[in-house]
Amino acid sequence: MASSSGNSSGSTQLQNSGSEEDMQVVLVDQRKRKRMQSNRESARRSRMKKQKHLDDLVAQVTQLRKDNNQILTTIKVTKQHYLNFEAENSILRAQMMELNHRLDSLNEILDYMNTSTGIFGNDHHEDFQTSADHCFMNPLNLIYLNQPLMASPDLFQF
Repeated sequence: MASSSGNSSGSTQLQNSGSEEDMQVVLVDQRKRKRMQSNRESARRSRMKKQKHLDDLVAQVTQLRKDNNQILTTIKVTKQHYLNFEAENSILRAQMMELNHRLDSLNEILDYMNTSTGIFGNDHHEDFQTSADHCFMNPLNLIYLNQPLMASPDLFQF
């Protein structure tokens, strides 16, 4: 009987150690499954975060392209206005130069008439004729001889 009880206690130890190993395997398995589940959840959160960041970047690119197009349109309009103003300014400068030239010419004529003897200070016809002849000899007055003649339809009536 002693041997039987000895066997019995040995087999109980084997069963206890077998069930402890089974429990350890089950615990390791549960931990492993829990860790895998946690890793899956973490990976899912990471993918969602990455997708949200990508969506934000795509929205930002879209907004920046829209802003860029608006800026380019504004630049084109501003450049066109600049070119229009530059052309108008060029015309105004040319007109100003022409008017200054005319003013200088008129001032020269006035100076000549004021400094000439006999035109305004003398009532003698001969002096006026001499001064008139002298006016045509002045090289500054030759430009007035080259002025275009304006013709009218009734000028050549026979």
